[in-house]
Amino acid sequence: MTKYLMLKHYRGAPKGVNDVPMDQWAPAEVDAHIQYMNDFADRLKGSGEYVDSQALSPDGMFVQYGGEGKPPVTDGPFAETKDLIAGWMVIDVENEARAIELAGELSAAPGKDGMPIHEWLELRPFLGDVPTVTE
Repeated sequence: MTKYLMLKHYRGAPKGVNDVPMDQWAPAEVDAHIQYMNDFADRLKGSGEYVDSQALSPDGMFVQYGGEGKPPVTDGPFAETKDLIAGWMVIDVENEARAIELAGELSAAPGKDGMPIHEWLELRPFLGDVPTVTE
């Protein structure tokens, strides 16, 4: 089994398909989207492929060690994950093909007007054994 991280961006839907930002959806459309994701997670719990998932708040900041005293906090100029990542799900599946299948299914979650959002999900395997340096 290999663990994969599926990052939800809520960006990248093809133009004219369902590329309406979530903050422009009706409350019932947001509820239907969340219900789809919860049902998806419940099904994966039943198959033993679910590990964890979380939605992320749009709030956030960058913090960096800046020496003694208070660390600097900034709202940029970096590309911020709060602008890029809306949430994530970790799955533990038999192979890459299964991870791709599940990511494709999650990409079809309903959005505006109940239509699939066709969002791109970033799918990344967890790093397995760390390679060791030998002399």
